[in-house]
Amino acid sequence: MIRLRIAVLFLAVVVITGIAGYRFLEGYTWFEAFYMTIITISTVGFQEVRPLSPAGRLFTIGLLFAGLGVVLYTAGTVTAKIVEGEFQQFFGRRRMEKQIDALTNHYLVCGYGRIGEVICRELVSKPVPFVVIELEEARIRKVEEAGYLLLKGDATDEKVLLVAGVIRAKGLFATMPIDADNVFMVLTAKDLNPSIFVVARAETERSEKTLAHAGANKVISPYAMGGHRMAQAALRPAVVDIIELATHYRSLELQLEEIVVPMGSPCEGVTLGDSGLCQEPGVIVVAIKRALGEMIFHPSADERIEAGDRLVAMGEIARLRWLERQVESTSST
Repeated sequence: MIRLRIAVLFLAVVVITGIAGYRFLEGYTWFEAFYMTIITISTVGFQEVRPLSPAGRLFTIGLLFAGLGVVLYTAGTVTAKIVEGEFQQFFGRRRMEKQIDALTNHYLVCGYGRIGEVICRELVSKPVPFVVIELEEARIRKVEEAGYLLLKGDATDEKVLLVAGVIRAKGLFATMPIDADNVFMVLTAKDLNPSIFVVARAETERSEKTLAHAGANKVISPYAMGGHRMAQAALRPAVVDIIELATHYRSLELQLEEIVVPMGSPCEGVTLGDSGLCQEPGVIVVAIKRALGEMIFHPSADERIEAGDRLVAMGEIARLRWLERQVESTSST
């Protein structure tokens, strides 16, 4: 960029010098001086406005050499920037594709609108690997500025989903603003990877049912959820404060976390009391969600933990990390 600015500056100096020289040496009008300068430095070779004096001819020779050098330098610089940009774009795209190819158990965020942007922030805070699929140029620039893995393309296209690693992905967020696109995306993703967990955005109640029938595991209506949250903020402000504190990605005081019990976990087959998970101060096991979908709120100490269960716990981040280690870290022993 600095070289390009210098080249443009030199070119402007040559043009201004040429105009001033013809104006004051030959008495040309400003337009005639500009005309003579342009045809000289561009080596076009049209007829002179009027016969030049010996001083004017010497000036023209100097202007020709200076102008030709500057024009060649400017053209070379511009060409180098263009080629360099194309190479950077090509190799950058190849590097991004290799990073995506190496991902497993990642998430696909299809659409980087306002909802997609919030989802990405939440995923980064976890952190978990994810890929953004976006087609609109303005949003693509925002993804690049944020530094997220990006795949440029139409998320409803089966080929694009395959390149994004949908077969290896753990989850997909269908956040396109048009419900029909989300329905088609869910159908395609589920056909390619039946086990992928899909969360879809819905604009209308009718679309919620359609997306659920298409295979979406969870369907969220931003407007319905926003209206519900606003009503609860007025009716139950303390409850909303706790929920926001526990679920906001920037919260350092309190977090609500979900921990999956893997096969071979030291907690598998033992009661909640015997596992010792309730003995850690500052951690509360709010619920246990069974593998078959049953939800047990405020489980007792006699509740048995099985592989595939999801423990919903609340506490400080450090305490929750301890809980995760207790459940998962020795699962291989």
